[in-house]
Amino acid sequence: MMVLTARRLASELGAWRVAGPAYSALADRIRLLTLDGRIPLGTRLPAERELASELGVSRTTVAAAYARLREGGYLQSTRGSGSVVTIPGRDSPVEDIEARTTTTLDFSKAALPAAPQVGEASLRAAQALPGYLGGTGYDLLGLPRLRQALAERYTAKGVPTDPKNIMVTLGAQHAISLITKTFLSRADTALVEAPSYPHAYDALGLKARKLVTVTVDPRRGWDDNGLVQAFRGARPALAYVMPDFHNPTGAVMPGHQRELLMDLARRHHTLVVADETTADLRIDGAAGAPLAAYGPAILVGSMGKTVWGGLRIGWIRAQPEKIRRLEQARYAQDLGTPILEQLIALELLGEYEEILRFRTVQLTEGRDHVEQLLRANFPQWDVPHVAGGLCTWVNIKEPVSSQLALAARDGGLPIGAGPRFGLGGAFERFLRFPLSYPAEETSLAVEILAEAWRRVEPSIAVGTEFKPALV
Repeated sequence: MMVLTARRLASELGAWRVAGPAYSALADRIRLLTLDGRIPLGTRLPAERELASELGVSRTTVAAAYARLREGGYLQSTRGSGSVVTIPGRDSPVEDIEARTTTTLDFSKAALPAAPQVGEASLRAAQALPGYLGGTGYDLLGLPRLRQALAERYTAKGVPTDPKNIMVTLGAQHAISLITKTFLSRADTALVEAPSYPHAYDALGLKARKLVTVTVDPRRGWDDNGLVQAFRGARPALAYVMPDFHNPTGAVMPGHQRELLMDLARRHHTLVVADETTADLRIDGAAGAPLAAYGPAILVGSMGKTVWGGLRIGWIRAQPEKIRRLEQARYAQDLGTPILEQLIALELLGEYEEILRFRTVQLTEGRDHVEQLLRANFPQWDVPHVAGGLCTWVNIKEPVSSQLALAARDGGLPIGAGPRFGLGGAFERFLRFPLSYPAEETSLAVEILAEAWRRVEPSIAVGTEFKPALV
């Protein structure tokens, strides 16, 4: 059983104090952390006295918060064994009305439905499958034809690539985890962006001793001085970045910063991993040249964002000796990528440009609709204009993102609170809003969000422990 220490929980809670009863605010924040997956189910929470001491509140406050969570079905307490995080079941007797929610939309995911070509490509792939049934089916590197096709795409982008530079993976998250386990040790520090893709934090945090951050702003992009200081001060063994249509800000790293990043990496012997999963999702902007054009960066790609999340196909582009190390390390995790899915991916690469043009139309309509609705309904918010990607990073101007996300969830709209994309409870002034849903669903989502904002806005208060997310 995982045991969450009082210090770690306090860090995850961030600026949890708001107007109203402290026990209620504390319970709500723990509930949101549970629903977002930041506190895994089955985790034992710290003892009441320990958490009270860490938070600087009375034990009565923590006891009342835990009692509220138990009443809502989010905590099970056993004398002598502590309190364990749960999720209320459908048949659970729940008295807390806030726990009785019916999800109508799920905006916690910035993702698109399957491209129209997926069905027919799957049929063609199935017809081709018998030609591969004579082999064992275990395939650590990927089908030669698929690796060749991916290599040709990189070569066309100005980065000469051979199939021996490519490994096919079970999506981008698998690739990131495999890279992390292969090239990081417990003594290492890793550099990450803030905000960033939460599951990259998860993968890197499992292996690295420490994560250090560099700020990314929706309009100003990456902080040059922050990059220099992070490399000089931390000397990271690995740097994870998303330079094109960054998730969640939508920023694109300009060429001079790509040069700076790779120069700093060279001088400090840092392995750079560039996540390109959103790089092809342009709206009216353009991605930059792959980081591998500026130095020996490892590139991670995927069809999860461009084609469909249900097609678990990703890839790694790296120097051959690194691919060989990844191949050896992969035996401990899995024995290869399914052949049928690789054949589907190969079929879809033949129609990839058509798919991307279709996605541009979808995302253009989605972005324009989202920006218009958010600006009309929340004139006090700062809604940046994004040139690509799947989401916009909205500054709601008050440190209540977690409260707002919880109120929206109670109204049937799970949505990504700012702290989910940061470390240590940062980004309470931000909310990630996806661009990828149909207009009717987006309109309904904004209605629910507006009602949630009306519930949260009167209680806006800034705790003394709040630290601005961006400086």
